[in-house]
Amino acid sequence: MHQRLLEHLTTAVVLLDAQLSVRWLNPAAEALMGLSLSRVQGTSLECLEGEEGRIAAMLADALRRQHPYTQRETQLTMASGERITVDYTATPLSKTELLLEFEPRDRLMRISREESLIARQEMVKVLTRGLAHEVKNPLGGIRGAAQLLERDLPDESLTEFTRIIIEEADRLRDLVDRMLGPNRPVEQTPINVHEVVERVRALLQAETDAITLVRDYDPSLPLIMGDSGQLIQAVLNVTRNAVQALNENATEQPTVILRTRARRQFTLGAERHRLVCEVCVIDNGPGVPETLSESLFYPMISGRAEGSGLGLSIAQSILHQHQGLIECESRPGHTEFRLLIPLEGFSEPEQDRQEKGGTHE
Repeated sequence: MHQRLLEHLTTAVVLLDAQLSVRWLNPAAEALMGLSLSRVQGTSLECLEGEEGRIAAMLADALRRQHPYTQRETQLTMASGERITVDYTATPLSKTELLLEFEPRDRLMRISREESLIARQEMVKVLTRGLAHEVKNPLGGIRGAAQLLERDLPDESLTEFTRIIIEEADRLRDLVDRMLGPNRPVEQTPINVHEVVERVRALLQAETDAITLVRDYDPSLPLIMGDSGQLIQAVLNVTRNAVQALNENATEQPTVILRTRARRQFTLGAERHRLVCEVCVIDNGPGVPETLSESLFYPMISGRAEGSGLGLSIAQSILHQHQGLIECESRPGHTEFRLLIPLEGFSEPEQDRQEKGGTHE
């Protein structure tokens, strides 16, 4: 009776014996670990041997002392090599039995991270709009005054100075406009996302031949609804950042992978979507400096001396206009930007899918 109840729990439950070998696990635990009971029964779980054996030592101590404990946000390495974050509770049932309950945390942590990212981006929008208003008003006055002054100058050679004032005022106005991001509404038209990515690939291929651009496309992706020009700009900003980082750091065999995938039942922020289009830009460069990881999408923030710090901020604004967002995961040798756009409600005929330019090279 108790076993039947445990089999229907969504919480992963594992029963260990005195040697910390698997006596039983429920279907939720099989799904979490990617293992079947028949395969691991009577053996020790590799994921519990991680962290230099600390987890196994803590479990053995709990069993010996008959004292339960809970560990938060522990990283486990599965047999497949995948690393997951879990909360787990160890409860001794007797001197020879230990019950483990695992609660995956990755999805909740990602939702929390995305909600924080969206909230920060909204705050940046408000601050930028306020700054733009305060800057553009006096800039207009300065430009107008310079034009009036130019008309009344007695010597034409002096107009060089008024032209400098006007040009610098225009430059600052353009900078503020770029900080605000796209200033026109999204044109909702059906788009093949591979045409967007291929356009970006062609542009960068023309700019440099020192970087290997690899295509890894999912040809079954349906059409998305959005603004082709804006999405090209977003993907181009992210990909060009990757190419520049590789060029500036003399990476051995510099490579950028452009990958597309469909994600089912995917959560963006607090909203769950049936289908999401994922465009990944992956490079093998030095990675994003840890000091920039939290402010990466803020305007005027850049890890490059010559960078304006607007590319990623504009790309994130474009994705928000498409009800999506950009995530970043980075470590030395692997930096991955994921551009995520909801797809639900849009589909295409099967013959159109088969005619797409999706390839894997």
